[in-house]
Amino acid sequence: MKRFLYIIAVVSLCFAAASCAQEDPLKEKSVIVDSPLTMNDFDRWLEANYLKPYNIEFKYRYALNESDMGYYTVPAKYEAAIIYAHLVKYLCIDTYDEIAGVDFTRGYFPKMFFLIGAWEYRNNGSFVLGTAEAGKKIMLAGVNDLPLYFENYEGDELGDKLNYYYIKTIHHEFTHILNQNKEFADAFKQVTPSTYVSDACFDTDEYWRGRGYITAYAQSEPREDFAELLSEYVTHTAEWWAEQIAAADSETANVRESNPSAPNGATLIESKIDIVRNYMNDSWDIDIDKLRDIIGRRMNDVVSGRVDLNTVEL
Repeated sequence: MKRFLYIIAVVSLCFAAASCAQEDPLKEKSVIVDSPLTMNDFDRWLEANYLKPYNIEFKYRYALNESDMGYYTVPAKYEAAIIYAHLVKYLCIDTYDEIAGVDFTRGYFPKMFFLIGAWEYRNNGSFVLGTAEAGKKIMLAGVNDLPLYFENYEGDELGDKLNYYYIKTIHHEFTHILNQNKEFADAFKQVTPSTYVSDACFDTDEYWRGRGYITAYAQSEPREDFAELLSEYVTHTAEWWAEQIAAADSETANVRESNPSAPNGATLIESKIDIVRNYMNDSWDIDIDKLRDIIGRRMNDVVSGRVDLNTVEL
């Protein structure tokens, strides 16, 4: 009898355990539930202009996992994100559609843009305008300042501000993506092989053009040098470029005060832009002079008000 009761007890415990396993809420359903997302007009506009034609996600809602944990970051404001989405589409994506075709844009543009509201400040006083990650994502910072430039500037001055803080950044980061797919020639690295400097000091140097760099940041390392050259070239006029070359020629005299054998900075820059031009032609069948003309024309459309940057109606 005792054996019989023992067997009943064991069987009862097994049934109880099975019942508990079936009813365990942690195994049946997660206790973490995402808030339901209701699409608004902007979401539908992004779906029609980014996701469906290019399979690109334009992520304007704040997401901690997409942010760089090394910086204090804040969300992008809704109205500013709408303006930026229009600028990226009209001045960058549509630009490459026009010069290289939609298949090129679909194939090589990153599959995500992620916005944050403020710039990412470094300890040395400089700040990050944007970053590219593994050719799949471009993070764009400083979004919340964007409407202020439209309020305080107009014409060419507005265009300069937009290029400097926003549009050049996208072309710079996209250059990194192109380089990750097809490497540029080693000859580029040999033009100024010994004058790259750390990011702790490049912003304090007054004569970077005299040493062969189009910007102070270009001095940091060859890949940044290449991306700075291309992005600066295509977002400025031919007249602006000629002014930079003239300034490099003039600044060479200052560089030679401490280094009498230093080569001419203008010659170095022109040597590097020739390599950039050949790379874009040979690797991507893109003429950077035509690309510059397209971006300039489209920027004139933006600053003259011919492009509506605020509508999300379909």
